[in-house]
Amino acid sequence: MSQDKTVLIANGQGFWGDSLLGPLRLVEEGPLDYLTLDYLAEVTMSIMQKQKLRNPNAGYATDFVEMLRQILPTCQKKGIKVIANAGGVNPRGCLEAIQSVVKELGMTGIKIGIVEGDDILDQLPELIASGEKFKNLDNGEAVDSILDRMSSANVYIGAKPIVDALAQGADIVVTGRSTDPSLVVAPLIYEFGWSMDDFDKLAAGTVMGHILECGAQCTGGNYNDWRNVPDFARIGYPVVEAKADGTFVVTKHAGTGGLVNIDTITSQLMYELGDPVNYLGPDCTSDFTTIKLEQDGENRVRVSGVKGSAPTPTYKVSMSYEDGYKIVGQLTYTGPDAIEKANLGAAILFERVGMYGKPIPEADRFVELFGTNVCYKGIVKQEQEPSEVLLRVGAKSHDKNLLNTLARELAPLITSGPVGVTGFAAGRPRPTEIVGYWPALIDKTKVTTSVIVEEV
Repeated sequence: MSQDKTVLIANGQGFWGDSLLGPLRLVEEGPLDYLTLDYLAEVTMSIMQKQKLRNPNAGYATDFVEMLRQILPTCQKKGIKVIANAGGVNPRGCLEAIQSVVKELGMTGIKIGIVEGDDILDQLPELIASGEKFKNLDNGEAVDSILDRMSSANVYIGAKPIVDALAQGADIVVTGRSTDPSLVVAPLIYEFGWSMDDFDKLAAGTVMGHILECGAQCTGGNYNDWRNVPDFARIGYPVVEAKADGTFVVTKHAGTGGLVNIDTITSQLMYELGDPVNYLGPDCTSDFTTIKLEQDGENRVRVSGVKGSAPTPTYKVSMSYEDGYKIVGQLTYTGPDAIEKANLGAAILFERVGMYGKPIPEADRFVELFGTNVCYKGIVKQEQEPSEVLLRVGAKSHDKNLLNTLARELAPLITSGPVGVTGFAAGRPRPTEIVGYWPALIDKTKVTTSVIVEEV
């Protein structure tokens, strides 16, 4: 293999619901070898699990399948491979949906691979019996207290099974809960022949994946110096030019909006970063303090020097559980003394709910006044009292009827509370389920992944 070989990898989705323009423009507007798409978050898995319970054919990112309908002809023409964790809790269902799209488009010769094994929800009793504790990483609590309310349990798997799918000729690889960087590490291992114990290179790939994982967040999106970001409407999603030695350049397609410089890349590197010396992943441990950034021309940042070490013997497990219900409604208070009137309105609301015989504990109440620097409470001083505020008021409870009582009493504040209220056009709010998050660890030897590749 030539050391001069360059592999072009882009990421077109930073989350489920990101702009469809990202992947569409990435495949149309420039050269590319791999398109990665990151759809999953912790709460997303629980939502997908509930969808699958209602419909065995659901439980994956349907947006991904519809997006493929639009880009597959171009991807086949240009030889672009697609890797996504869009399988959610039903990779097989996603596989079948993709196969249907390929057939509808009249295309042939497309190999689709799926990775399974991350979903361990049904295996929890067996795993606990084998000695797995699944203690909450945040507070050390035992899992027994919420086991009967568990709604999803997914292991953050690494790059190896994705590599196996690529080695079997897959043009599209779909996983469940793989880590975000692993979507990027896998094609590097496959293309450059990296070994799974070359931890410096795997760390470089992990850093690359971390930079790419939020899409346009590294090309000027959500960036503090936003006034200097040109053409936000046509912001370019990130493209990486990767080399076999682990160095790479972050850039974007020519002619697109956005900005790539050392500051935009540094901002993204700081995203969700705990211990910078020990950034833990299933493939390796990365030392972010070794990263070297250099401006390599306009909208080009070169990354080098990344060091890594062996991964831990455990995988992280993302678990979610049913934790009751919540409800949030809103009203707008205007005119003089808007803050005082809004606070009084919230107090009246909770007092009236208590008149039905069951008050809502103060610890379970939610009152927030937008317009009073609530997002920067205690940080940004309020210089002048606003003449209008948005009252967001609600509560949480395991009693759904109690929350419905609060919903019923919200609108009456308009005619039987302080003057100057508006903003109830959306109607009565409804209780929604609270999804609790439970992070834990599992011995890697207890997790078995499998790969299926089928051609259409």
